[in-house]
Amino acid sequence: MSLHELTSRDQTEPFSADDVIDFLYNHLDEFGDERDAIEKCLNYVFNRGGFVIVAIEDDKVVGATIINDTGMEGYIPEHILVYIAVHGDYRGRGLGKQIMQAALDKCTGDIALHVEADNPAVHLYKKIGFTNKYLEMRLHRSSN
Repeated sequence: MSLHELTSRDQTEPFSADDVIDFLYNHLDEFGDERDAIEKCLNYVFNRGGFVIVAIEDDKVVGATIINDTGMEGYIPEHILVYIAVHGDYRGRGLGKQIMQAALDKCTGDIALHVEADNPAVHLYKKIGFTNKYLEMRLHRSSN
């Protein structure tokens, strides 16, 4: 297994942006988003800032994370970990922690993430040092 960075939308070797989108869509399980939301997040990386780290084994994506840069240093974290997933057959082997550590090493400032309370990954995030300083609240406006 090896870790790679996706450096452009047009990259094809050893994987493409579409491979990452498909992987995240299929392996985020009940905590995932629609394919178009994942694609928007990936496009944000290429147009505004951030990075994508992908774990590859036998020319297959087995893990991935997308980090978006906020450009808001000093008042909110500089980075947001938007997505991280590991293929079900590879879970429990430390791959998620390895991908997360590679992402942390690449970030130069604070990092935020949103995670649902019942997501098993909460334990990994706490073990790494993430804390829940705030209660997130959202106001969803209807499109009418």
